[in-house]
Amino acid sequence: MIIADTDSGALYGRWSVKEGTEFAIEFIHSVNQSPVREVFQVRGRRIVPVETVFSSFGAGMQTELEEGEELIREEDGTMRIIGFTRSFTSLAYIVGTVSDHTLYIDNERISLRERCGKNAHITVRVK
Repeated sequence: MIIADTDSGALYGRWSVKEGTEFAIEFIHSVNQSPVREVFQVRGRRIVPVETVFSSFGAGMQTELEEGEELIREEDGTMRIIGFTRSFTSLAYIVGTVSDHTLYIDNERISLRERCGKNAHITVRVK
């Protein structure tokens, strides 16, 4: 899996992944200012969403479930959306300027702001 600059293709990082590897990107949502954790799984060269974990609804957050998706409300107030049926060839993020985006993979916690820079436009892809 690689993370690269969306425009130039400059490589920010590379990780060895295999079928079923899970990783997560966590950030503070820019509008509602609450944490969001997006968990993905590698399937072939595709990236499949596993769950989205958050604690607050608000502008920019998913408000309707698609077919097969389920919203689970935990006792502590945390909400999880599971049951995604789509997949992606890549993911695009703009690394936060006020708060960080963090990659979790292979028991590592990687600050994307430190690695890529504030406001970096990045693409995550499985090669």
